[in-house]
Amino acid sequence: MNVATEQILIVDDDRDLRELLEQYLGQQGYRTASVGDGAAMEDWLGRNQPDLIILDLMLPGDDGLTLAHRLRARGSCPVIMLSARGEEIDRVVGLEVGADDYLAKPCSPRELLARIRAVLRRARGTLAPSEEDVGKVFRFGRFRLDLQVHRLTRDGADVGLTAGEFALLRVFVEHPSRVLTRDQLLELLQGYDHTSFDRSIDVRITRLRRKIEDDPAAPVHIRTIWGAGYMFLPDPPAGEG
Repeated sequence: MNVATEQILIVDDDRDLRELLEQYLGQQGYRTASVGDGAAMEDWLGRNQPDLIILDLMLPGDDGLTLAHRLRARGSCPVIMLSARGEEIDRVVGLEVGADDYLAKPCSPRELLARIRAVLRRARGTLAPSEEDVGKVFRFGRFRLDLQVHRLTRDGADVGLTAGEFALLRVFVEHPSRVLTRDQLLELLQGYDHTSFDRSIDVRITRLRRKIEDDPAAPVHIRTIWGAGYMFLPDPPAGEG
């Protein structure tokens, strides 16, 4: 059994599934708790701070999309969404509102465990920078990205990034003016599951553009290179940006 110390909150109205996941994740060394709806989740969060939340899409009362959006507005706790609705549009919407990953039900506990470990690795990376990150700062446009403290500022004001958004922006600033395919981005984003559906990268880039582009529909920093991938331009051509 792997030794883990993270606290995981499971939000699902299926009592049998909650008990199954609590037992399985507990055997993997995680501390677990579970609730059946959004109101119970809010009550639990008022007294505890989880390291990751597993959130069902279809819940009584506020649904998982509403709760994920609310969670993302309050902080950067990683969220993995589960849903019996496995259509791509549902996964896209889940990622757009701020989920870090999305799994269609039914899924095997082992697959969920792999996703949990990947998401937590990314989250740990934002909290524990390596020695090579000390003093490493990137500037582009009106922004300053400090890898040591994992902080993005625009004109001196903080810009909040999730762990996934920070990891993606880091890949771009470390590979400027270079076309990166979706596969290359997945390779560089250590910890992401390479079996993720293709549009997951597109959705994450859309979220990041909302943070760093004045007009996300006409980006000057993260350019789409049609038929190839994406290119990051720290200094857009004169007359742009």
